Amino acid sequence: MSRLGPFEPAPRLAAAVSGGADSLALALLARDWAQDRGGSVLALVVDHGLRTESAAEAALTVRRLHAQRIPARLLGLTSLHRGPAMAERARIARYAALCDACRTDGLLHLLLGHHAADQAETVLIRRQGGSGASGLAAMPALSEQHDVRLLRPLLALPPGLLRDFLVAAGVAWVEDPSNQDLHALRPRLRAGLGDPAGTAPHTAALIRAAHAAGLARAERETRVAAALAGRATLSPFGFAILSPGPIEPAALAALMQAVSGAAYPPPSVPVAALAAAPRPATLAGVRFMPAGRLGTGWLLVREAAAMAPPVAAAPGIAWDGRFRLSATALAPDDATLGALGADAVRLRRLSPLPAAVLQSLPALRYRNLLVAVPHLAYPDKQACAHLTVAFSPRRPAAGAAFLPA
Repeated sequence: MSRLGPFEPAPRLAAAVSGGADSLALALLARDWAQDRGGSVLALVVDHGLRTESAAEAALTVRRLHAQRIPARLLGLTSLHRGPAMAERARIARYAALCDACRTDGLLHLLLGHHAADQAETVLIRRQGGSGASGLAAMPALSEQHDVRLLRPLLALPPGLLRDFLVAAGVAWVEDPSNQDLHALRPRLRAGLGDPAGTAPHTAALIRAAHAAGLARAERETRVAAALAGRATLSPFGFAILSPGPIEPAALAALMQAVSGAAYPPPSVPVAALAAAPRPATLAGVRFMPAGRLGTGWLLVREAAAMAPPVAAAPGIAWDGRFRLSATALAPDDATLGALGADAVRLRRLSPLPAAVLQSLPALRYRNLLVAVPHLAYPDKQACAHLTVAFSPRRPAAGAAFLPA
C-alpha cells in the first residue's frame, strides 16, 4: 500500500468484494491497514444477476463481511443479460457500479483483489491477442481514473497465500462456478497453467515478464509526458497545439487520444508516419491543420464527422469521451448535451477560435433549441453559471506513469 499512495491522514477506502477468497482476503487486509491509520474501509458487493444463486451468494458475502466488522453495501445490476461478449459487458457494468458507489460516498480509493496468478493469466491473454509492449505489462498496481483511483495491492501475492490467510482467520468464501467454465478463455488458461496456488516456476516467469514490461512501459510514459510538456499545449476547449517538427509516435498517439476522447490509442502505423512528418490530415477522429493565428505548428481538433450523437444532459454525464457536465448542473428536463456543430456559424462573434474548434464544442439543447454553450458563455455568464462543462478526456494525454506490481 505504501507504493500506491498518497493517502489522506485517515484513509477512507472502498474494496470490491465478489465473495471469493481473493476479494475477501483483500477486505480483511484493507480493514486492518485502514484501522491502523485511523481510517475505514467499505466493502462493495456486486450482484451481477447472471446466475440464480448470485443474489443468495451476495447476501451471504455481506453477512460474512459484517461478521468481520467490515461495513458492506450490496450493488445490484439489473441490465445484464446473457449473450455475446457477456464477460466484457459484465466487467464494464461492474466497474461502473463500483465507481458510482465510490463517487456517492466520496471515496477516492477503490481496491481490487487481483493477485499474481491473475497477472500471469493476463499476460497469456495479451500474448494470444497480439498485444504490443504496453499490453504485455498486464494490469497496473495503480490506475488513475476520472475521480477514482483503482488500486491492486495484491498483485505480487500468490492466491494460495491468500487462501491460507482466510483459513487461518476462520473465514469461508464462495466458489464461483464460472471460474471453472472452460468455454471462457481465462478459465481455460488457468487450467492450462495447472498452478492453483500460483507458485509454480512458469507462473513466476510470467509475473516477472509482466513486471519487466511494466517498468519499460513506465519509462515510455515518462518520456511521453516529458515530450508533451515541451511540445504540446492542451486547451480546456478540447483542442491541442503541437509545435513544429517530428515528434515521438507514442507522444503523438497520447495527444490524439486525449483530443478524440477515444477509449484506446489510435493505430500505430499511420500515427508513426504522421509523427515523422506532421502535415494536414484526418486520422482516428482528429483533424491536423496549421495552427494559424493560434500559434506556430499544428492544431489538433476533434473531427466533426466522428463526434458522438447528443446524450441526455444528466448531471455528471460525459459526451463524446471528451466533455463532462458538472455533477451539480441544473439542466432543463429533456435537455441534451452534444456538438455545437452548424450553430457555430452564428456564434462566431463570441470567440476568435477557428470554426473547426467551435463546431466541436459541447452545447446544451432543449427540443432542438440551443440553450447554452458554456465555453462561449452563451447566452450569458449567468445562464451558464450552473451548466459547467469540463474537458475531461477518457485518458489524459500524460497521466500518472504505469506502476508495475
